[in-house]
Amino acid sequence: MPTTLTLPRFLALPFAAAPFALIFLAALLAGGCGSHDDAATRPRAALAVTEARPRLENWPIQIVANGNIEAWQEALIGADVQALRLAEVRADVGDVVRAGQVLAVFDDETVKIDVAQARAALAQAEAAVAAARDNAVRARALRGSGAMSEQSVTQYLTSEQTALAQAAAARAALAAQRLRLTRTRVVSPDDGVISARSATVGAVFGPGGELFRLIRQGRLEWRAELTDAELERIPAGAPARLTLADGRTVEGTVRRVAPTVNAHTRTGLAYVDLPPAAAIRAGMFARGVFMLGDSPALTVPLQAVSMREAFSYVFRLEADGVTVRQTKVETGRRAGDRLEIVAGLAAEARIAAAGAGFLNDGDRVRVVAELPPVAAEAPAQ
Repeated sequence: MPTTLTLPRFLALPFAAAPFALIFLAALLAGGCGSHDDAATRPRAALAVTEARPRLENWPIQIVANGNIEAWQEALIGADVQALRLAEVRADVGDVVRAGQVLAVFDDETVKIDVAQARAALAQAEAAVAAARDNAVRARALRGSGAMSEQSVTQYLTSEQTALAQAAAARAALAAQRLRLTRTRVVSPDDGVISARSATVGAVFGPGGELFRLIRQGRLEWRAELTDAELERIPAGAPARLTLADGRTVEGTVRRVAPTVNAHTRTGLAYVDLPPAAAIRAGMFARGVFMLGDSPALTVPLQAVSMREAFSYVFRLEADGVTVRQTKVETGRRAGDRLEIVAGLAAEARIAAAGAGFLNDGDRVRVVAELPPVAAEAPAQ
């Protein structure tokens, strides 16, 4: 099909002006073709970059995890008496207490009366035992003499046993009342820190009612959440470094690793003992790192690695020193301004460092010792 050429409007001029229009059109076409040929033949500008080589270093093996700081063990301290009014509270949240220290006192007037009644009942039972024992002694002496029937002898001996049983019951009742009196004073079961208080003066608590919560021995632990594969790599006794929300760091030690993982999240817990510190509180969130020794690592400058379409690339200098090839790599650990290359790059390779973020595969570059300040900062911006 023949090409249709649409002429500009100035060609529709009177016949006298047509030669001038033709001359102008020829010049215009000649100029356009010349600029196109120049652009096609002009060499592309070389980008300035700095050169770097991979470096073999000994880097620490670390596993990063998140988790909450919790109490090692939390003891619930409750009321062990019934229908008694709380008369005094001697501990509050945050207090450091010792084992056996009195934390609260219940009104013990009625319990003291019960103790006195039990003591009197025991005295009465012991008196009955003494009388029954005397009768039993005489009955044993007269048995077989005919002065007392066998039925009477048996009755006195049975009375002795009954009196002894009643005395034992009275003695147990007295011990129970004394125990009630002792439990009107609520004491700490262990050394630690009071983490919660429900005790209120004047309140009446039932048996088992919570009065205090105690962080036993003041010990806290970090419960780090890890995948099942990471749990296998962490042994007991491994050191861990926690970073708190305010930037402070705390050193800890792995006490144990959970034997099970959550079936829904596929994560388990590593329990890290923490030292006593005022900056650490139960319920805080912390990010930590487990230190698992050292291993060799092939590292490159961080600025030499470019992320494109969720993959990592470096630009390797060809043998001519002016052409770069985009090379896909696998990255690992990061430390400061250097990044570990796990696979995809030879140790003797030459790569572009500063300025690599502007390159494409096959670009021509000019290796310089240092980029100008503006050019060097452009990739970060």
